[in-house]
Amino acid sequence: MIYTLDSNTISYMLRKEGHTLSNFTKEIVELGNHYAIPFIVAHEIKRWLFYKPTQMTKDYSKKFNELFNAVKHRAEMPEIVWDKATYLYIDLKSKGALISNSDIIIAAYCIVNDYTLATRNTKDFNRIDDLNLVNWFD
Repeated sequence: MIYTLDSNTISYMLRKEGHTLSNFTKEIVELGNHYAIPFIVAHEIKRWLFYKPTQMTKDYSKKFNELFNAVKHRAEMPEIVWDKATYLYIDLKSKGALISNSDIIIAAYCIVNDYTLATRNTKDFNRIDDLNLVNWFD
């Protein structure tokens, strides 16, 4: 199985909050599953880390770079992902259930690649059909 890490999952792992790090360790290290980090998620994390750097965020940045550099599944976004994102946007907007563009792109990436999204943001992502989700925080 391949898990896509959402930005909130990564931030919880870096801050050692909830059960996120222990679930990552169990699924990836112990069970031998893999993970992916789409570049849009890396962008969200780097925005957070680099906006107002402190010693703490510098430490988190080092840990994030180690996590990102160890990714076995590089998060390419071919045209099929963008097309899927377009259809997800149209579907959500027509239902009056729109979520952020970044989240739509992350969901499309997961659906197209048949990856499971590890996120705490189940409220928004549950609006998307055919998206496999896990919440490693709780």
